[in-house]
Amino acid sequence: MTANTNLKRLVRARAAKTGQSYTAALQHFRPADGRPEAKPLRLAVAQTNVQHDPRSGDELRESGREVRRLMRDAHKAGARVVHFPEGATCSPHKRIMSATGPDTVGPADWDRFAWDALRQELNATAELARELRLWTALGSVHRLTPPHRPHNSLYVISDEGTVATRYDERLLSKTKISYMYAPGSGPVTFEVDGVRFGCSLGMEVHFPELFGAYERLDVDCVLFSSTGGAPDDGAIFATEAQGHAAANGYWIGFSVPTQHSTITPSGVIGPGGEWLARCPRDGTPSLAVADLDHSTESVEVALTKARPWRRTARAGVYDPHFVRDPRSDDRSTF
Repeated sequence: MTANTNLKRLVRARAAKTGQSYTAALQHFRPADGRPEAKPLRLAVAQTNVQHDPRSGDELRESGREVRRLMRDAHKAGARVVHFPEGATCSPHKRIMSATGPDTVGPADWDRFAWDALRQELNATAELARELRLWTALGSVHRLTPPHRPHNSLYVISDEGTVATRYDERLLSKTKISYMYAPGSGPVTFEVDGVRFGCSLGMEVHFPELFGAYERLDVDCVLFSSTGGAPDDGAIFATEAQGHAAANGYWIGFSVPTQHSTITPSGVIGPGGEWLARCPRDGTPSLAVADLDHSTESVEVALTKARPWRRTARAGVYDPHFVRDPRSDDRSTF
């Protein structure tokens, strides 16, 4: 069934239930915030081999080639947006970067990073995004002015080949904040064809307040990129991401390295918390592709019923119904 046919069926069903005209019922499915009506958008979520030695120009170039190969695959699959893991260009290992040597974890020496090679690969990736007309969310290190530490970031490259925005991880692990990175300062959103995206990184899946904030910013989908932590952490991250999707009524792109695929492969989570698509569990660089379609029945329930009611409940709708009754206050009897 096409998205347009499905939408018409939903509008007719609402009109019959409420007694509204077709035009009035249609407004129930229109965005209330002035944004263009969102059409189905195809999202590709990648899992890649994440490299850990930023001193190696060869590793950085290998990462760039793999990213661009998957971008071409996403384009062939009809994707409008492709989403990569944290550190898809390189996720510097804390011991490799430690200025005190590999036997101890200390402040990172960022002069060891092959910055010129990274910039060349980012430029080549941006050029391919322009060529393919493909929005690309890509995990990378973002250099700041010395002596400031860099950000751990997610670049959002537009289909014109420019950096549309950048998200910097805000809630960092103890090692990251102590020795590696400077934290980011706030949420980031961007829009593609009327679909609004938010971004999250690293271990931030542990913090529901960040995902609740994106719901209040009216996002349709959060792109969560991670290296997954320890191997067993991936399953926890995935479970938490499913909970955030269901609790907030939006899609989540869940992108992690191939190293975690046997336990928790990358994929796309629907607004009900269900997996819509997942990469193979075989350790191979690959894509999971799904359509973000507002007109399907399950999404209609999440976006036009569950999500608005949760907002109403949080706004204090129950306050007028509170009662003063001794039996309510007494918590020691049947």
